[in-house]
Amino acid sequence: MEAGKMTVSINKAINTQEVAVKEKHARTCILGTHHEKGAQTFWSVVNRLPLSGNAVLCWKFCHVFHKLLRDGHSNVLKDSVRYKNELSDMSRMWGHLSEGYGQLCSIYLKLLRTKMEFHTKNPRFPGNLQMSDRQLDEAGENDVNNFFQLTVEMFDYLECELNLFQTVFSSLDMSRSVSVTAAGQCRLAPLIQVILDCSHLYDYTVKLLFKLHSCLPADTLQGHRDRFLEQFRKLKDFFYRSSNLQYFKRLIQIPQLPENPPNFLRASALSEHISPVVVIPAEASSPDSEPITDLVEMETASQSLFDNKFDDIFGSSFSSDPFNFNSQNGMNKDDKDRLIEQLYKEIGALKEELESFKAESERRSLQLRGRISELEAELAEQRHLKQQALDDSEFLRTELEELKKQREDTEKAQRSLTEIERRAQANEQRYSKLKEKYSELVQNHADLLRKNAEVTKQVTVARQAQGDVEREKKELEDSFQRVSEQSQRKSQEQAEVLETLKRELAASKQELQVLQGTLETSMQEGAEQNTRIAGLEQERDSLSQAAAQHGKEMAALQAELQQLRDALSSEKESSRKELETLQMQLQDKQESAERTLQQHRAEEQFALLQSSAQEAERMVQDALGRLEDPAHISCTGSADYLLSRTSAASECIERLQDAHSKYLANRTDVSTLLPCVALFAHLISDTILQGSATSHMAPMEPADRLLEACKQCGSEAISYLSSLQDPGSVASVNCTAVTNCLCRISAIGEELRPRGLDVEQEELGDLVDKEMAATSAAIETAAARIEEMLSKARAGDTGVKLEVNERILGSCTGLMQAIQVLVLASKDLQREIVESGRGAASPKEFYARNSRWTEGLISASKAVGWGATVMVDAADLVVQGKGKFEELMVCSHEIAASTAQLVAASKVKADKDSANLSKLQQASRGVNQATAGVVASTKSGKSQIEEKNSMDFSSMTLTQIKRQEMDSQVRVLELENQLQKERQKLGELRKKHYELAGVAEGWEEDGTD
Repeated sequence: MEAGKMTVSINKAINTQEVAVKEKHARTCILGTHHEKGAQTFWSVVNRLPLSGNAVLCWKFCHVFHKLLRDGHSNVLKDSVRYKNELSDMSRMWGHLSEGYGQLCSIYLKLLRTKMEFHTKNPRFPGNLQMSDRQLDEAGENDVNNFFQLTVEMFDYLECELNLFQTVFSSLDMSRSVSVTAAGQCRLAPLIQVILDCSHLYDYTVKLLFKLHSCLPADTLQGHRDRFLEQFRKLKDFFYRSSNLQYFKRLIQIPQLPENPPNFLRASALSEHISPVVVIPAEASSPDSEPITDLVEMETASQSLFDNKFDDIFGSSFSSDPFNFNSQNGMNKDDKDRLIEQLYKEIGALKEELESFKAESERRSLQLRGRISELEAELAEQRHLKQQALDDSEFLRTELEELKKQREDTEKAQRSLTEIERRAQANEQRYSKLKEKYSELVQNHADLLRKNAEVTKQVTVARQAQGDVEREKKELEDSFQRVSEQSQRKSQEQAEVLETLKRELAASKQELQVLQGTLETSMQEGAEQNTRIAGLEQERDSLSQAAAQHGKEMAALQAELQQLRDALSSEKESSRKELETLQMQLQDKQESAERTLQQHRAEEQFALLQSSAQEAERMVQDALGRLEDPAHISCTGSADYLLSRTSAASECIERLQDAHSKYLANRTDVSTLLPCVALFAHLISDTILQGSATSHMAPMEPADRLLEACKQCGSEAISYLSSLQDPGSVASVNCTAVTNCLCRISAIGEELRPRGLDVEQEELGDLVDKEMAATSAAIETAAARIEEMLSKARAGDTGVKLEVNERILGSCTGLMQAIQVLVLASKDLQREIVESGRGAASPKEFYARNSRWTEGLISASKAVGWGATVMVDAADLVVQGKGKFEELMVCSHEIAASTAQLVAASKVKADKDSANLSKLQQASRGVNQATAGVVASTKSGKSQIEEKNSMDFSSMTLTQIKRQEMDSQVRVLELENQLQKERQKLGELRKKHYELAGVAEGWEEDGTD
């Protein structure tokens, strides 16, 4: 496609006329992007257009650009990203106009910027947002965090689409048929692209929410559900309103959302979800693709078309007088006009009927196309399900093949075992047969030996028969009987020998009969007997040879039998070893499979623990980060609530340790540990924030300690959660450090709890004595600590530091001694006041009668003891180099103020001329002088330390000095600002302190009296 043709189409599509963009020009622009594989030509033409000067021009540019992002080449997005900032500037510029196309252009430009950002972050999504369920799963990479973030981005995307919907409908006058006017169609035309985007975004949002609810708790997704319900109601309303507009009815088939939103808490509701399908008829085009024709022109054109058709049918002569009305007799002009009018009415009726037929056919065609689209969507879903089934079947086929291989291996082992057993059994059978054959040969050999002896005996009898026929006959008969008995015991192999012996016996009988019958044949019989004897001897020799042969065969068989026995035993041994090896391999495979399964499950459970620990760690880090947030400084809290949070956190740690022990015992089950980790992070974060809020209402020193303890508690909790994520340290991790930090926070919280003086009046006397004794003890303890610090400083410090520490600690010691004198003088004056004022009453009754004065005295005594303890702590930090000199000076001033309060409380009831009062005032002046000494020594030590640590500017260049000068000026301004704020804060604190002290000590009542 030529660049010139595309340029012309762009200029025709984006113009100042308030009509909808023509579809053919937009289609040419889309084809041009595919032809040049980008949007260079489009942006080169658009950059020359005055988009910032004409709102209609900018609106039509947004419409064409939206089409290109949806249907253009994939490189359109890459070529357009560089203009994203320009679109943002143009959106802000048009946003200043509240009427006309100004707001429309501003919101449309925001939508296009959001669409570009969405597709840049998620490149798997095409411009038209058409994806299968499998591609949607791949876009999230099967990670629940990615699905969670993707859902939020789709919510933002859909929110911009709905804002454009709302703005366009608000700009139209819905009381008139705006959808048939050119101006109305110009505003409504881009909503077709919006409807296409919204249908896909709604479908993907529903599927992603069902997927998230299957992986995350329902409470975590409450915000997602609320946002989805709001967008569901808006989208349903906009789809309904759009479907009723005449403009959209023949351009697009808008789906209707279900009556009720999906129930994400029920997993089976996903099967009830039907994806909305938007149908665009193939022949449908923008109604503004051709210019709107005036109604009068349309009527004229239809009339001329009718006249032309009439001329074609009846000829031109009929056109002037179609039915020859002028030649007909009796037919006037009125009848002709009436007939023409009647014909026009019939033609109009036929046209209306034809139009109704066309409308009905178009409606049915749209219905059929919608049904086809639905069937195509169902077909695509079925194809997706088929693909899933194929994947599942492939996976099952792979598993089946593995099982078949395992089964073949097992069967092979079984067959080898069976073969070995069969061979062993065959060897045993062969051995049995050989044994039977050997027994049979032995028996035959014995029979042959017996036969040989019998034959020899027969030969001897036959030789004797020559001398005595009768005796031989008898012996032959005995021999026959014996041979007959022996023949019955012989086997089938010796049948021929038996038959031969029978024939010989028969021949012997015949010979005996011949010998009986005639004496002459005796000689012949003798010769025959000799011949017979020779045959018998030959037979004996053959039998001997056979016996020897059988002996050799028997020896060979015995040797073969021994070999078979050895082979059988060796095969049995090898079969037994092979069987044991196979059994051991099978057992090893089963054990390795079980170990692999256990290890895989343990890794999965540990991965869950790691993700939970990471989320918990981020929660604690967020709490620590909020401590530095200026918005958090205004938050306050009470010590009682802080103690309740620390108590809950301590109980959670105990449960966490129990769950951790169970997890270490069985690492394949982490179900009890995960809730404890989440609760642990929540309670620790809450404790940190509440501790910080409580410190905002606490005095400076406890507030600093409390804030430091909270930070340390957060650090220890993060360290503990990090150790849980390490496979090497998960077994040895413990919560001892976190527990200690919670104990410190609880102790500080206990100190910060309000201590009221509302005690029983009969206890006031004892309470005064106790508080005075406690003050004296605190001062003595502070003096002892100062002496101890002084000795340590002398032992460990030298030079200027030793001199400064000795001067400061010496002045602090003097101040403690002056306070001790003041406390003793206050006790003496107090006893004098009680003795002079109680009369006949007891001291307790005197204190009860003057409860307000007594409470003021107790409060002043407490303040003196507390100030001494705080000053010693500050001095200790200063000596160690960790504290500030200003804290020590403030503590000195606070002690001076507390002693003045004690003197004022004692002076109220005292006599003006009392000697003890003079001593008390003298002691108060001593305390003031000692306080001034502490302040002076502190300032002197500070100046010495600062002089020692003075900066050396000799090695710095002019640029560095200038940089340091600017930094110093910035620091001076910051410190002056901070000083002003701290002074204001100090004034408010003093004001509040005076109000609370006045209420507690009864100043208002005393003033009234």
